[in-house]
Amino acid sequence: MHNVFGWTLGEWQAAYRSGAITPDILLTVATQYPAEDTAWIARAQPQALAGQLAQLSERLAALGGDMTKLPLYGVPFAIKDNIDAAGWDTTAACPEFAYRATQDASVVQKLRAAGAILMGKTNLDQFATGLVGTRSPYGAVGNSFDGDYVSGGSSSGSASVVARGLVAFSLGTDTAGSGRVPAGFNNIVGLKPTKGRLSNTGLVPACRTVDCVSVFALTVEDAETVAHVAAGYDPSDAYSRANPNTAPVAVGASIKLAIPQALEFFGDTQNQAVFEHAVEHFKALGAVITPVDFTAFKELADQLYFGPWVAERTVAVESMLENQPEAINPVVRGIVENGRQYSACDAYKAEYLRAELSRRINDSLAGFDALLVPTSPTLRTLAEMAEEPVRYNSQFGYYTNFTNLADLSALALPAGLRADGLPSGITLLAPAWHDTALAHLGKRWQASLELPLGATQRSLPAPSAPAQAPGCVRVAVVGAHLTGMPLNVQLTRRNAVLVEQTLTADTYRLYALPGTVPPKPGLAKADSGRAIIVELWDIPLARFGEFVAEIPAPLGIGNLLLADGRSVKGFICEPWALADALDITEFGGWRAFIASRG
Repeated sequence: MHNVFGWTLGEWQAAYRSGAITPDILLTVATQYPAEDTAWIARAQPQALAGQLAQLSERLAALGGDMTKLPLYGVPFAIKDNIDAAGWDTTAACPEFAYRATQDASVVQKLRAAGAILMGKTNLDQFATGLVGTRSPYGAVGNSFDGDYVSGGSSSGSASVVARGLVAFSLGTDTAGSGRVPAGFNNIVGLKPTKGRLSNTGLVPACRTVDCVSVFALTVEDAETVAHVAAGYDPSDAYSRANPNTAPVAVGASIKLAIPQALEFFGDTQNQAVFEHAVEHFKALGAVITPVDFTAFKELADQLYFGPWVAERTVAVESMLENQPEAINPVVRGIVENGRQYSACDAYKAEYLRAELSRRINDSLAGFDALLVPTSPTLRTLAEMAEEPVRYNSQFGYYTNFTNLADLSALALPAGLRADGLPSGITLLAPAWHDTALAHLGKRWQASLELPLGATQRSLPAPSAPAQAPGCVRVAVVGAHLTGMPLNVQLTRRNAVLVEQTLTADTYRLYALPGTVPPKPGLAKADSGRAIIVELWDIPLARFGEFVAEIPAPLGIGNLLLADGRSVKGFICEPWALADALDITEFGGWRAFIASRG
């Protein structure tokens, strides 16, 4: 039998498509999970798992056997047990709260429709309240590298099963950092999407206005793939949002990162050393690092637990507090009961402060590709957490608690192993809807390191061929819009990103158009011609119309054939304008012609 533990999505897909394995292998995989494992609350039983596999077979048959139409075909995954799956109990790590879900959460339905197989539901800090992974009647989830240390929470089990390679990906949730802290503590990727990108229908709320379903995976590529499958506007979720497609979809060759001006590690010199090394590594990748004032971030982070916002958690468990308070973990109960002391007036004042701080935070990030922070300033043992459960939990959230209140997207990444062999992570944060750009940068970061995947000791596979990101238009520019040319700003001010320099097919001729200011070329298809140098730029979909509106006659946008057979949008010229134009095809590109003129 193949050892499938720790496989990435690409490895699962390749094995299925080659016929090396079939999805029935998951029946055997399930029997090989450790018998005693606090990361799980429930696992797929043989009969139910066989039922999922039968449904997958029917789905594939209906598609004519084309596995490419099921991007997650036969891929095992897990979900945090505050997310519904039809026929499974949802406990939120509180047995007295449990109910049998009658339908899948919206995100689970999307993943199963894409072919993914649910292997189980995972442990969490009860009611998703905590960043530690110890506040559960089902047991504490230990760190996947050293069980004496915490795994991070609240999505502790979801991070653990991915880090150990038991599933290819998992869903967590993130309100205060629960989709990022466990990723940092277990050497995996945690994708915290823009609020509303993934539907919360079928999620037990913690704070409805800021909750996010998040994704854990061994690689950024896998996390991004899963998020794209699971995303989408959902009218059944009052907080769901449609992507406006205005944000950049990549980060250019010149990386611009902000970091907090004053960094806090609470005396953890090992985490500090990993972060300082990460900053230097980014510089080696060409990043410009600029310190920024962190005051507004810290002030907003404090609001989530030390102000009226905690009342939103009180509302989420109001019925349990009224009827079965003894069923709630004592630490969790102490936190959520604090919400009762605040008035409606307090809540409105808190919202006004949140809006002001959020505006300051987003303004401070303008001009940067991302804010770079430690995922957590420190790491603690289970014994230490038992002594100071609230204080140390608060420390874990120092660089996370503000994120959703400020409407930021985030990507937690492995950064390296500390001197004691435990993982430490970094997080990239950017404004809402910059998820794809963060993933683009995150893939570059992960590819530049030589870290094992999670706790599996497996290496990062070779990346798949890059595909055009969704939500953008790829445009070939040939003249005044090239990098460094007078009209390039029309691209950059619309968050367009340079993809590559390449060549057209050898069926084009290039002309210098007379009387144009600034000078512009015209590109025309011809019976005989040559390959012409072009640049490919990805423009956010919603900004494409603005760009086209600025293009004067006789130029326009049409379909351009590249030397490698791809077809992209590109500049073309109306034939009537070429009669008096100078044929400059022999130069092979606009730059060479401009240079020839001195």
